Amino acid sequence: MSRPADLGSVKEGSYIILDGEPCKVVSREHFKPGKHGSAKVRLVAISIFTGSKKSYVSPAESRVDIPMIDKRSGQITSVTPTSIQLMDMETFEVFETPNPSAEELAELTGNLVPGTEVEYWQMMGRNKIMRIKGGS
Repeated sequence: MSRPADLGSVKEGSYIILDGEPCKVVSREHFKPGKHGSAKVRLVAISIFTGSKKSYVSPAESRVDIPMIDKRSGQITSVTPTSIQLMDMETFEVFETPNPSAEELAELTGNLVPGTEVEYWQMMGRNKIMRIKGGS
């Protein structure tokens, strides 16, 4: 799910959808209108799921999609070499999500072991563990 927004209103640190992937904007440049053209915006964004860098240039008044991010709590029930099984803390639904990459794992402070409570984000039908919660 997503909602439309003007490209000119997108700021650094916000999230947009580029090439069907939710991405975090890391750089934004605004170019003034020229003699024969309109104002342009250049964005550099990093995909949340793949980590790939994407660039996008378009007129400032063009429309882009903003992903609807659902931030939820879950508890790890089991860890396999390829995936992590999570139980949602509100609905008690159990599902699997891919293991974080080595770089993402370094950003998470703590170990991903059964019984650990984590915050995960649901967007566009996919899940990603974003941080380990304190306590437990």
